[in-house]
Amino acid sequence: MMKRIFAHRLGDVAVWRRAALLALLCIALAAVVTSDELHAALLDVLAASRDIIARYPVRGALLFVLLAAVSAMLAFVSIAVVVPVAVFAWGEPVSMLLLWTGWVVGGVFSYTVARYFGRPLVRWLTTDAALNRVDRGIRPDTGFLRILLFQLALPSEVPGYVLGLARYPFHRYLFALAIAELPYTAATVYLGAGFVSARAGLLLGVGLCVAVFSVAAFYLLRRSVKRRSVA
Repeated sequence: MMKRIFAHRLGDVAVWRRAALLALLCIALAAVVTSDELHAALLDVLAASRDIIARYPVRGALLFVLLAAVSAMLAFVSIAVVVPVAVFAWGEPVSMLLLWTGWVVGGVFSYTVARYFGRPLVRWLTTDAALNRVDRGIRPDTGFLRILLFQLALPSEVPGYVLGLARYPFHRYLFALAIAELPYTAATVYLGAGFVSARAGLLLGVGLCVAVFSVAAFYLLRRSVKRRSVA
């Protein structure tokens, strides 16, 4: 069952499409920062945003965490566009902490909604296609390593709903979630830092690393599933 779901329903095409889109995005950002005039204009916007955050530091931080949490729950919401603002205002370490916190909170809410309100509400928040690709292969006794790979390999808005519907133990889910979000948090903030500092090489390098990492996680997950099906 697990082999059929991951190998055929998810498929290599979707994984490579995600990697290609990320690579194209990083190339586009690198092209933007090579234009001095355009980059300077964008820095003016970031500076204005920083001034607003400086006047309302607590509200600004809470809003950023909230946006990160929502982006972890809904596929059509992205935090990427405001990460440069965070890096410009707070620096990289604080931005990483806030972003990681928001993504973990969003994952917890996704899990909670799925576990206690069930599939009807989950269908309203995400697509049936995303859930139907994977939810039949997850059980409460699925191994921790496979769940970790599952979270590393798939978009962040999917695993929380799937694992909540499967009633996977919350403490194990939370631990896997916290670990899985760390590399993507660091990569996202470094992308924002590369954009702010006009380092095209950093943008391309981080983008390439994330694309390779996500593809590798998927193939490790599929390999693990195949081993289990053979055993």
